Amino acid sequence: MKTILFSLLFISLSVQLPPGNAASSTPDPVLDTNGDIIRTGTDYYILPVLHGRGGGVTLAGVRNETCPLYVVQEQLELSNGLPLTFTPVNSKKGVRESTDLNIKFSAATICVQSTVWKLGDYDEATGQWFVGSGGVEGSPGRETTSNWFKIEKYDNDYKLVFCPSVCEECKVICKDLGIYIEDEIRRLALSDEPFKVMFKKA
Repeated sequence: MKTILFSLLFISLSVQLPPGNAASSTPDPVLDTNGDIIRTGTDYYILPVLHGRGGGVTLAGVRNETCPLYVVQEQLELSNGLPLTFTPVNSKKGVRESTDLNIKFSAATICVQSTVWKLGDYDEATGQWFVGSGGVEGSPGRETTSNWFKIEKYDNDYKLVFCPSVCEECKVICKDLGIYIEDEIRRLALSDEPFKVMFKKA
């Protein structure tokens, strides 16, 4: 009887593998439009997969204000938007699916703020959570949860997600990024309808 109980205990313990164990699967690397692995420190464009719904992502002021800048989609389909880089929470593992990363535009602006993506505060006028700039690159933890995004597989393409896991004890929103149209400006915001994207090397 003791042998049976010991065997059952061993089986129950053996299946509870901690995160990062060799037996756990490593997320797949994110690929660009050429099928190449996306590299940190390299510029890319985020482009829509679906045609006829605008171009790549860029920065713009909204509601007749020059600053702060928000992440928006170009109106013209032929426009690639601004180039940007991806910096994963663990640079040694590279840019992988469902893994925290910073997204930063490779551009200078007239606004005194960084070009790192950041989820803004709740907008009462529209009932939306918009993606803006002014985030902090690196320093994962409680103070920077709003600066971390993820790339996840969506059908045969990708989608952008806000669901930071850099702070285990923090309660965070987990939702896809989609397009919210306000005054003909296509703004990135938390959404139930994902913005299906691809990544083109700049």
